[in-house]
Amino acid sequence: MDRIQATNELAFRVGFSGYSGHLRVEPLSTVERTNPVKSLPDFILPPAFPRENHESLKEHLEEEYLLPRLDSDELSAEKAGRQWDFDWFERVKVIQEPSLPRSVVVPTWELPFRRQKSGSEQGRWEPNSVQVDMSELTVGAPDSSPLPRVAGPAKDFVRGSINKRPFRPGGLDDSQSLERILPSGATNGEWVHELLNGGPAQSTAPSLKQGLDLGELKAYPCSWNVYKDQSPFNTTSKEKLNELSVQFDDLFKKAWEEDIITEYEGDGHLSKEDSPKSDDEVGKIDVFESVSETALSVLDEILSAESGGLASKSDGSVDAGGRQQKEAWALSGSSEWIAEHFYELVPDMALNFPFELDTFQKEAIYYLEKGDSVFVAAHTSAGKTVVAEYAFALASKHCTRAVYTAPIKTISNQKYRDFCGKFDVGLLTGDISLRPESSCLIMTTEILRSMLYRGADIIRDIEWVIFDEVHYVNDAERGVVWEEVIIMLPRHVNIVLLSATVPNKVEFADWIGRTKQKKIQVTGTAKRPVPLEHCLFFSGELYKICENETFIPQGLKAAKDALKKNSTNTVGRGSLAMRDGGYGQKREYSNRSKQNKHSGSQNFGSFSGISGGNQNNGSGQNNWGSRRSEASQWLQLVNKLSKKSLLPVVIFCFSKNRCDKSADCMSGTDLTSSSEKSGIRVFCDKAFSRLKGSDRNLPQIVRVQSLLRRGIGVHHAGLLPIVKEVVEMLFCRGVIKVLFSTETFAMGVNAPARTVVFDTLTKFDGKEFRQLLPGEYTQMAGRAGRRGLDKIGTVVVMCRDEIPEENDLNHVIAGSATRLESQFRLTYIMILHLLRVEELKVEDMLKRSFAEFHTQKTLPETQQILMRKLAQPTKAIECIKGEPAIEEYYDMYLEAEEYGNQISEAVMLSSDAQRLLFPGRVVVVKSQSAQDHLLGVVVKGPSTNMKQYIVLVLKPDLPSSMQISNVQDKRSGDGPQAYLLMPKSKRGVEDYFYPSTSRKGSGAINIKLPHQGSAAGVGYEVRAMDSKEFLCICKSKIKINPAGLLEDISNTAFSKTVQELLELKSEGKKYPPALDPREDLKMKDMNLVEAYNKWTRLLQKMSMNKCHGCIKLEEHITLAREIKKHKDEIDKLKYQMSDEALQQMPDFQGRIDVLKEIGCIDADLVVQIKGRVACEMNSGEELICTECLFENQLDDLEPEEAVAIMSAFVFQQRNTSEPSLTPKLSEAKKRLYNTAIRLGELQVHFKLLIKPEEYAQDNLKFGLVRVVYEWAKGTPFADICELTDVPEGLIVRTIVRLDETCREFKNAAAIMGNSALYKKMEAASNAIKRDIVFAASLYITGV
Repeated sequence: MDRIQATNELAFRVGFSGYSGHLRVEPLSTVERTNPVKSLPDFILPPAFPRENHESLKEHLEEEYLLPRLDSDELSAEKAGRQWDFDWFERVKVIQEPSLPRSVVVPTWELPFRRQKSGSEQGRWEPNSVQVDMSELTVGAPDSSPLPRVAGPAKDFVRGSINKRPFRPGGLDDSQSLERILPSGATNGEWVHELLNGGPAQSTAPSLKQGLDLGELKAYPCSWNVYKDQSPFNTTSKEKLNELSVQFDDLFKKAWEEDIITEYEGDGHLSKEDSPKSDDEVGKIDVFESVSETALSVLDEILSAESGGLASKSDGSVDAGGRQQKEAWALSGSSEWIAEHFYELVPDMALNFPFELDTFQKEAIYYLEKGDSVFVAAHTSAGKTVVAEYAFALASKHCTRAVYTAPIKTISNQKYRDFCGKFDVGLLTGDISLRPESSCLIMTTEILRSMLYRGADIIRDIEWVIFDEVHYVNDAERGVVWEEVIIMLPRHVNIVLLSATVPNKVEFADWIGRTKQKKIQVTGTAKRPVPLEHCLFFSGELYKICENETFIPQGLKAAKDALKKNSTNTVGRGSLAMRDGGYGQKREYSNRSKQNKHSGSQNFGSFSGISGGNQNNGSGQNNWGSRRSEASQWLQLVNKLSKKSLLPVVIFCFSKNRCDKSADCMSGTDLTSSSEKSGIRVFCDKAFSRLKGSDRNLPQIVRVQSLLRRGIGVHHAGLLPIVKEVVEMLFCRGVIKVLFSTETFAMGVNAPARTVVFDTLTKFDGKEFRQLLPGEYTQMAGRAGRRGLDKIGTVVVMCRDEIPEENDLNHVIAGSATRLESQFRLTYIMILHLLRVEELKVEDMLKRSFAEFHTQKTLPETQQILMRKLAQPTKAIECIKGEPAIEEYYDMYLEAEEYGNQISEAVMLSSDAQRLLFPGRVVVVKSQSAQDHLLGVVVKGPSTNMKQYIVLVLKPDLPSSMQISNVQDKRSGDGPQAYLLMPKSKRGVEDYFYPSTSRKGSGAINIKLPHQGSAAGVGYEVRAMDSKEFLCICKSKIKINPAGLLEDISNTAFSKTVQELLELKSEGKKYPPALDPREDLKMKDMNLVEAYNKWTRLLQKMSMNKCHGCIKLEEHITLAREIKKHKDEIDKLKYQMSDEALQQMPDFQGRIDVLKEIGCIDADLVVQIKGRVACEMNSGEELICTECLFENQLDDLEPEEAVAIMSAFVFQQRNTSEPSLTPKLSEAKKRLYNTAIRLGELQVHFKLLIKPEEYAQDNLKFGLVRVVYEWAKGTPFADICELTDVPEGLIVRTIVRLDETCREFKNAAAIMGNSALYKKMEAASNAIKRDIVFAASLYITGV
């Protein structure tokens, strides 16, 4: 800069210094004068700033750009309630990569004999080229490779866009992609065959500019040579394999030779005589001429194993004995060896810890360093977070990204606070997006699912995905999200799963490994860091019942003795005990409990001590005493715990109202010192200072502060988010001594206590009251015991008027944890996302779900069985009458038999049939084998002592004379019809009727049933049976002697009866004619009559078939039965391997039909604009939201009214007070509800298992419409709370989620091109974003 003159000739210059742009003023040397004294300046200023050096520049850069910190201006108390948006990716100029070409020219491969060499250089063949679409050519297009995908707009880098395709999930079969990227000649080996056959060494392989220089390549013999040892072949597969020595080159070449020679012959270029033949030495034999059949079968096994496909390769291997071994994807073990040599295996750790790692932590870190996926199962507070931290450190070290997913937003906020000082961390939830450019991202699982479906470019950079609380996959509502994310993750992403102890962790890890085609290392520990002791609290005393997972019966016995003693004293005091809050009689308690069993979520006074769970009403005068007695119970417990130094304590109550009432009971209890009170007051003042004046004085905030100052806290979903965070932070600081909480505290807050107390061992799960599951008990009990502070954790179960039974206690305390079960279900948004991409099919998602795991796991075995079945030779039926028609005849025979059985079963149960089944009636009895039915006679009908019929039947093992008779029967042409009831037109003459009995007996039965014997050279059997065992009732009746058969056991009577039955069979018919069901048995049922008519028509059709009456009919029917059985087995195996066998396939087909009907997809399953709009709907039911938009139901509403109606999509609570609505809102509510009913009826029409009313009520809850309407109009929060009985916390949660719904509707409006709706949603979102509802989280901004 030019020199500037100043007073007294003082010269200086102005400039900018350093990288910070500071204004710098430097004096310059003055002009030399003649008088040296006068030339001195009046004063010389020192430098304005010190000179910049290397250290100062480094310090400035770190402070300004590298050290993360929050903007104090943006996060000041005055602006705490305001929502801010900072889009990092909009501010930074991202250099876009050049777009890829739409198409590319690739060479095509041709067979040598089809090549045109004329006109080419030096007579050599040059491949032709064809233009191919880039999307069809590149493998990476659907895969996770960053090369083929063009980077999208910077604003979609993190969240993705509905216009982008998802990355290809890891573990999918890549065969289709490989076929697309390589020309056919490169994959079928034709060019290799050409080289091996002595072709030009410089043959150009597909997609290469020049050929390979292989030197002097000689022509190779074109035979497949097998060397055979002198010893004969043995039986075992191992010995067969050892004796066969197959040259690999010959085997390789022969595989293509067989395929190519066939084509050569077809084109006429290579005849059979010109084919190459072997001139090998003696000892080599030609396979197709000399190798034994046994050897060929071994070679077939080799080739079939080689070409078994991806599934067989991944699922099994062949062991030394030739047996197939299943490959395990879940690996566990070797933890001790890794722990001993850990520092040798991992010498340079990415993150050092200030404490000695446990064995399972060292094992997990070792596998992370190897790049393996890990499943860690351990108890609460065992240190699973160490594994997550190390994955973050590895991502930072490798300059990649890691994603930590949690099921609950509270966990996400806490982890952000915990990791913020250690790593470069960002946070992504439904309503917050902080530092998304960070290398370590914390988000909810739903956000990650959305990123995967929308193809967010940030997925490319992710190396690790950490799933915390994986056992949440059992959640019926949200468990499907975990399965979707695991299935959709690309193959380059490694997985870390953190879970509580579950019994089937290896099974779950095996599913993940098989789905992703990568090994999963399973580790963990069943050892608790702090051992637990379990006690019962009754009548002011603690009784230890379990320690070190060993049950102590003496403690339970002592508690029961105290109960008996207390009950005796209570009965003695009589009415005084009732007045003073005594326990009363057990019978009265039981009766009252039954009355209150179904009190639902309003049943807040659950004080039952029994594990079975009787529930009592806690308001007013309850079953165990007055409110004063309730307070004394809690005072007794707290005083007892305080004396034993067992505070702080978490008391788990299973209702929000119960927590509040219990805390209010301790109004006179003060557990904090003056210094703690001062700290609590200061902390609360700082935390609540971000709220405006009226919000600071909300009744809930005032009440909670009063409790906190006395060391008592409450924690449940009904609290305001900021109040919950204050309670959590103060509890972690140790100033809250007693905390009444619901079970969400155990899941969502990492805050262990000295003691855990269970108010009851029963809970209401939304449907019914039930006992706590062992897994739920373990999760909550795990909060007892602070690692490093307590040697043992104490768990207390409150008992009041009953002591739980030992079996119940043992089950809930020491029982097995809940297994991980699939909650996978199809949703419309999942189907639409997958239909957007051709490479991803919904069937693939269904196959890879945990629900289908066991079925898909056995598919390779099923495929092998199918191949063996297909390879079995089938017997051909040779018909002497020309073309065999036995298959058609056999089908008619089976159908006729089915109708006949249906008719006979119905007839036998009719009263007319029962009347005709008297002694002497001839019947045909169904046989066990269903091949030869048995001829018999009724000996005795049912009686009071014997409810069954007693029947004498002829056994099928007939002598030779009868067999000859049967052959004659077959020749008569009635073979297959002998099994069936014959129509009246085909019956013979009715038999002669004999009197039924010769003398009347006493009715006694002196033989032991079943009674077997032989008479007239034929075996018989007397046995009892029901009428349904009769195939038909014959017209014939014979003379029998019941008394001689049953009482006297006369051989003469048996011989005569058998002879008469044989005479009936010797008359040319296998069985005597049957009674006509319609005429004789008075069959009148319309369905049976129709079946009878079909049956008679089938018999007539069978009689016209040329097979009817054939001498080989019985033989051919047996053969047809075997062929049919073989075909059915093959069809069954094929069905098991097909997509149709998937459990949810019928549901999928129904949902597809629904989507077609409403226009989300067309007939070709192409997603339409309506379907793209539905893909944007994540917070509400996608069909109802989409129909609401396309029916323009929000057009006539103001922004405040629109957002109020939209609250029905996100509000969760069922039972609320009915809100009073304006006429316009009432009309909009009715319109939306009718839409839901219509959609429900449409789904029922397509056979989906839902009820329209339940569907509408489950997805639309209008309880907060008036509240949201008033809030959007600017009403203070304290006033809107007076409009409803919904807790404040649920109101805030609903409005926060509603803001996300507004964003989704805004994106949908952009897709639809509805600018008016876009502006309306923007205005609605701004109307609700204010004050306490959108107060910033304390975990994010700090206090």
